Amino acid sequence: MQNIIIGGQNGVKVIMDAAMGNRHGMISGATGTGKTITLQILAEGYSRLGVPVFLADIKGDLSGITVPGQPHDKISERIKQIGLEDFQHRGNPAVFWDIFAKTGHPLRTTISDMGPLLLSNLLELNDTQSGVLYSCFKIADEQGLLLLDLKDLRAMLTWMGTEAKALQVEYGNITSASLGAIQRKLLVLEEQGAANFFGEPEIQLDDFCKTDFSGNGVISILDATELTTKSPRLYATFLLWLLAELFETLPEVGDADCPKLVLFFDEAHLLFDQAPKVLVDKIEQIVRLIRSKGVGVYFISQSPLDIPEDILGQLGLKIQHALRAFTPKDQQVVRSVAATFRSNPIIDTEEALQNLKTGEALVSVLNKDGSPSPVERILIRPPESQIGPVTAQQREEMMRRSPFNGRYEQLLDRESAYELLKQKAEQQPLVQPAQRPASRAGTGQSVGEALLKSAARSIGSSIGRQIIRGVLGSLLGGRR
Repeated sequence: MQNIIIGGQNGVKVIMDAAMGNRHGMISGATGTGKTITLQILAEGYSRLGVPVFLADIKGDLSGITVPGQPHDKISERIKQIGLEDFQHRGNPAVFWDIFAKTGHPLRTTISDMGPLLLSNLLELNDTQSGVLYSCFKIADEQGLLLLDLKDLRAMLTWMGTEAKALQVEYGNITSASLGAIQRKLLVLEEQGAANFFGEPEIQLDDFCKTDFSGNGVISILDATELTTKSPRLYATFLLWLLAELFETLPEVGDADCPKLVLFFDEAHLLFDQAPKVLVDKIEQIVRLIRSKGVGVYFISQSPLDIPEDILGQLGLKIQHALRAFTPKDQQVVRSVAATFRSNPIIDTEEALQNLKTGEALVSVLNKDGSPSPVERILIRPPESQIGPVTAQQREEMMRRSPFNGRYEQLLDRESAYELLKQKAEQQPLVQPAQRPASRAGTGQSVGEALLKSAARSIGSSIGRQIIRGVLGSLLGGRR
C-alpha cells in the first residue's frame, strides 16, 4: 500500500492512503498556524510516490521544496515525537512558473481557450455585457477568426460596434455602452498584467504531469506572490481554467493506487468570491467528476467555510489548524467547523480548535471504504526539504537546467482576428458617408458580412471549425 504519513502524537500516526488522493482535501487555519508546512509535506509526499504536483506559492516561501532541509534540534525532536523511521533531508524535482515571466517559465493560454464564461467572470461583466461577449465569441467561431490575445478581442469588439446594426437581427442589440464597458475593463485587465497571460505558445497541460528519471513526481510551482496582489481575480480565473482544462483533456482512469496529478490551490476563497452561481455550480460539477480522471484537488484557506458547502462536502482529507475565536461570530465558525469532523470520544473538537499550537492540527482521512476516520489531534511531520525560499541565484540555476527552458519564453504572434480584420478593412474601397446606408454587396451582404466571410475563407474552414471552445462545451469549454 502506498501512503503518506501526515503526522502523529503519543504513538499514534495518521496515515493517508494514496489511493484516496483523488478524493480531494482541505487545509485550513488562521494565519501563522502552519498551513504552508502542511502543504509542503503533502506535496513532497506525493512527489515521492511518483505523483506530479501543481501548487500555487502565495507567500513565496515554497521554493525551498526543491532543496534538502538542514538538521535542527526542533526537527529532530518532532521526528522522535511522531516516531518517524525513514526521515531524511532531501529535495524534490520542481519546475518554476510565473504568469509575469519574471521568476519562472511564462504561462499562457488564448482568449478562445479561456472561453466567455470565465472571461466574463474575470472582467466582472453584468448579464448584458456577458451576453455581448458571448456573441463576440460566437461570431468569431462562425466566421473562422482566431481570438488569441487581447488585441484580437478588442479588434472583434470594435468591429462589432461598427457593424452593430447589421448584426442586430441575428445576435440581438449590441449597444455601444456595453462594448465600451467591456473595452474599458479589458484596459484595466491589461494594466494588471493579463497581456502576459493571453497569447501563444500556450501551456501544454502534459508539462504539469511529468516525473523525473528516478520516478519522482515533478512539482510545478506557480509564483503567485505578485499575481495575487496585482490581480487576484486573474489568479482565481487561471486556477479555474486549469481545473476545467484538465477535466476535459485527461482520460478516465478509474480507481488507481495513486492519483495521476494533484493540485494545491492556496487562498482558495478567491476562486469563489463574487463568482456568479452558474460558475460556482460548474466548479462544483468539475470537482465532483474530475476524480475519475485521477486528479486530486486540495484547497487551502483560513476557514473551511470559505468553500461552498456542496464542494466542501466532497473533500475527503481534512487538516484543520488552529482557529481564533474572539467574537461571537468567530465562536459560531468554530462550532460549524467542529461539526464537519467525525467525532472522537477522547477529543473535544471545539476546544481543541482554539488551543492547537503552531504545527498541530486536527486531521481526518478517508478509510479504505471511503468513510471518514474519527478526528485525531496530531503534530504535523516536518518536511524533508528546506523550510523557506531558495536564493534568487539558486532559482536562476534551476531555471537554466529546466527541461522547459526556452520552450515558452519567445512570444508568438501569428495571424489572427486582429491582423485579418485590419487587413480586410484596409482593402475596402473608401465609401462616402452618404453612400454607406445603401452599401450592399451583390449577394445581399453588408460590407462587414463580406469582410468576415472573406476573412474566414482566408483562414480556411478546417481551422475555423476548431478555433473556439467555451461556447458549446459541456462545462467551461468545448474541446478542439
